[in-house]
Amino acid sequence: MALFMDVHSLEGPVTIDDVSTAHAADLAHQETYGVHYLRYWVDEKAGKIFCLVDAPDADAANTVHREAHGLVADEIYLVAEGV
Repeated sequence: MALFMDVHSLEGPVTIDDVSTAHAADLAHQETYGVHYLRYWVDEKAGKIFCLVDAPDADAANTVHREAHGLVADEIYLVAEGV
């Protein structure tokens, strides 16, 4: 498993409530693909969403998004956690 940070860039504002609903859908679908969505951050005004996910690969992480709510990431980065 590896840590990934994915970035969603929407064309307008987004609310934290909308992202919370999408995150709950991710959690309902993640086990099928061995994925664990850990945290998310939102810039409501800029329409940016950042998701931290433990996944076997980036494709598995994006598959969960696609099946859960259709909002696939625009960018996905392999990251390492620092202290």
